[in-house]
Formats: sequence, C-alpha cells, structure tokens
Amino acid sequence: MSRTTKGFTLIELMIVVAIIAILAAIAIPQYQDYTKRAKVSEGLVLADAAKYAVAETYGSRGEFPASAVEAGYQTANSTYVSRVEIQGQGVIKVTYRNIDSANIDGRFFTLTPTASGGIITWSCNGAAGFGTPGNMTPKYLPGTCRS
Repeated sequence: MSRTTKGFTLIELMIVVAIIAILAAIAIPQYQDYTKRAKVSEGLVLADAAKYAVAETYGSRGEFPASAVEAGYQTANSTYVSRVEIQGQGVIKVTYRNIDSANIDGRFFTLTPTASGGIITWSCNGAAGFGTPGNMTPKYLPGTCRS
C-alpha cells in the first residue's frame, strides 16, 4: 500500500524563503538609491527658472550674468533643495538637504551655459569637460547629468 503526500517538504519551503531573501537583499538598496535620485531630480525642475533668467540676460545683453541679482533671479528652495543660485558666467549651482546626510546633503551639482550662434546649451556637472563639476556622488545625479 503506497501513500502519496501532497504539499511541500520543509526543504522546498526553505529554498523558496532563501530565494526571496536574496532577491530582497538586492532590490532594497537599489530602491533606496532610486528614491534618492528621484529627490535629487527635483533640483533640475527648480533650476529651470534660473536657466530662463540666465538665457534672458544673455539674450538682452549678449553676456551671461555674474550673479542672481544681475539675472533678476531670486534663489529657489524646497524640501530637498536648499538653494539654487546663479554664479559667475551664468553657472547655476543646485545644493541639497534632507535626503541623505552622508552622501547628498550639502552637496551640489552645476549647470553651465555655453552660447553658440545665439543658442544656449547646458552642460550638467561639468560633463564632457565643459563647465564646473559639482561634488555630488555620480550615482545620485539625475540621469541627464551622469556621464
């Protein structure tokens, strides 16, 4: 007389739990980096107004502003961005807070304008050797700023 049992053995259940644990160990840190990058990308949105002010100043005077006052721009901030400022030659500096005290808070990236034939292009964080690099860890930069 043979009996057939239905269900899973203990070893099979342990293997499934181990696989889930391995997947979670890989996924959780990746998700945390993703959420930090999402918060950092807020800086690009806030920098749009500064980019517009720099472009307007260049369009009216033919040179980039040396400061936010010259560009008629008031520094922006938000929950994760401590300030967006315009520096010499129209360089925009975006500084962060309240994201990750070890890797992001107090750090910044830059947007550097270059004019050619009346068209302004922006280099993010000194990409391709243009502009001033910031001090943010590259893996946290927005996708358009990673080289």
